[in-house]
Amino acid sequence: ETLPFFKIKCKEAGSYILRSYFPELLLNYDCINLLSEKVDQMMEWSSRRSVIRMNGDKFRRFVKAPPRNYSVIVMFTALQPQRQCSVCRQANEEYQVLANSWRYSSAFSNKLFFTVVDYDEGADVFQQLNMNSAPTFMHFPAKGKPKRADTFDLQRIGFASEQLAKWIADRTDVQIRVFRPPNYSGTIALALLVSLVGGLLYLRRNNLEFIYNKTGWAMAALCVVFAMTSGQMWNHIRGPPYAHKNPQNGQVSYIHGSSQAQFVAESHIILLLNAAITMGMVLLNEAATSKGDVGKRRIICLVGLGLVVFFFSFLLSIFRSKYHGYPYR
Repeated sequence: ETLPFFKIKCKEAGSYILRSYFPELLLNYDCINLLSEKVDQMMEWSSRRSVIRMNGDKFRRFVKAPPRNYSVIVMFTALQPQRQCSVCRQANEEYQVLANSWRYSSAFSNKLFFTVVDYDEGADVFQQLNMNSAPTFMHFPAKGKPKRADTFDLQRIGFASEQLAKWIADRTDVQIRVFRPPNYSGTIALALLVSLVGGLLYLRRNNLEFIYNKTGWAMAALCVVFAMTSGQMWNHIRGPPYAHKNPQNGQVSYIHGSSQAQFVAESHIILLLNAAITMGMVLLNEAATSKGDVGKRRIICLVGLGLVVFFFSFLLSIFRSKYHGYPYR
């Protein structure tokens, strides 16, 4: 009858001895238990979805507060429709691809987790970190505080999954091979284009002189040149945002202030400027080589000269704003 009572007294005595004579050991034991609970909880959330959604309380407990032996990648974003952040949605898609690649890889472990903090669910976190723009990617290391390099340079590098994986490898030594879901839109578009061209050639099989039309081929070549010289390939590789909206004053920037990066809208502007300058050169050439009325040729010459001077000056002003110190106007 006294055995249960005796067991309780022994347990109480053992706890008293630990607290009195081995406080550090007891503290370490509590830390180990707390760390184990945090890791188990993070693993459980990761089993449900690759990117763990966090509010302010979860962020402070599982990301900021010790103990922690795992690294956390956090995307600070604003995905609610009323925020009208199209860049946030694009970055989130790339982030999901990267997180899924890690979650379903053979190298997946409890050393790295992907999380997201939305402004409407964790505005206090944005204020705590003095963060005034989104999206932003940050790495919170297993030991110590985040350094400057633990914030991803989104404006310069873009938010492609491959670039994020490279940055994570530099900060955590965790290698992630990006697996993208199959996208058949390009194949379908190519098949439709081939079908359209084939049908057009079949319908015009008795008159194929348009194939030898120099003007048509010249226009097609110019379109390719405009696309390449405006930076469309850079956009495809780096995945920059379309534009940047300052969250403080709401001002939208279409031209990037650095010579190392650009916005998608900026490449569209450059394409139109190059096209206008080219049109001016074509008109100047037409005025010089044609044999029509002199007055008409003079008007064409003035229009062409105006296009070249105005739009080339505009192009130079953009160049000067990006390459500070450029001396010519």
